[in-house]
Amino acid sequence: MATESAIKKGDDSSIKRQQPGALSNVQEGALGAWGNLNRFLSDVRAEMKKVVTPNRKEVQTTTSVVIVTVFIFGFFFWVTDSVFSRALQAILHKLGAQ
Repeated sequence: MATESAIKKGDDSSIKRQQPGALSNVQEGALGAWGNLNRFLSDVRAEMKKVVTPNRKEVQTTTSVVIVTVFIFGFFFWVTDSVFSRALQAILHKLGAQ
């Protein structure tokens, strides 16, 4: 039995507490996971309401911008590659490589 002074101080180490069983832990975990899934799905639903489908004109405009940008970057990298290739060939030629 716990002494009166221990009980007054809140020290109830001598009193055994019943620990929750494995079944209750599984139930709590499943309910927590279910709540998380419900919250996630409601967030997805709220975000999907914000999605706007572009019209045909917007799709054509962005597609043309992407195609032009790809060609510009392709040309830029072709020029850069050519410059580095010629510079490397010149360096190797000066060092005696064929």
